[in-house]
Amino acid sequence: MIGKLTHFKLCPRSRSIRLAIGEFGLEALLTEETPWDLRQSFLAKNPAGELPVLDLENGVTLCGAYAISEFIAEELSAAPPPGASRMPELFPGSRDERAEVRRLVDWFHGKFDREVTRELLFEKLYQRMRSNAAAPDPGMLRAVRANLRYHLSYIAYLSDTRRWLAGDELSFADLAAAAHISVIDYLGEVPWQEFPAAKSWYQRIKSRPSFRLVLADRLPGTPPPESYADLDF
Repeated sequence: MIGKLTHFKLCPRSRSIRLAIGEFGLEALLTEETPWDLRQSFLAKNPAGELPVLDLENGVTLCGAYAISEFIAEELSAAPPPGASRMPELFPGSRDERAEVRRLVDWFHGKFDREVTRELLFEKLYQRMRSNAAAPDPGMLRAVRANLRYHLSYIAYLSDTRRWLAGDELSFADLAAAAHISVIDYLGEVPWQEFPAAKSWYQRIKSRPSFRLVLADRLPGTPPPESYADLDF
């Protein structure tokens, strides 16, 4: 047990940290916060109002996927806690190679999130769960789906030219990308048949032990497609 992780089941940044923790063979005590209704006690802990937040067992609080991932990469790799069964490198390689990992992490947690994940969650989930609002805006969904195809083309390109997205080794870039794709897949929005190279990459990472708990997530009243947890979809 690494500590307490405040998250939301379909928050991609939270999922990326859960995957990173899982890559070490560790678990975190999960406590849930709804992104559209953040409590004052949570804002007092992280005034930015962003998930996830990791409270370590030594009393240190880490806020945000960037800070948490860098801490895990530095501290857990240098001094693994009791119970860690694996020793992955989240930012492997030379300085230049690590810079490429960070570029792609920023791509998925930044650009992909702004252009795809955030909008789909708002249109298909947050509005309904927050206020029982009307159906999603068709025009917005068309725009987001076009953006998604652009990003899937990029993932396909990277996975066609590299062993993993950032290079020869699995990295936090793959975990960040997979976290977003898994959220989109939960919402039934990934046109897998159009992007076989991206599908092949996702099948490999989806089959890793770290993905098991993420694939078990369910939101009441919002079930995923049947293929969501299928490793041979």
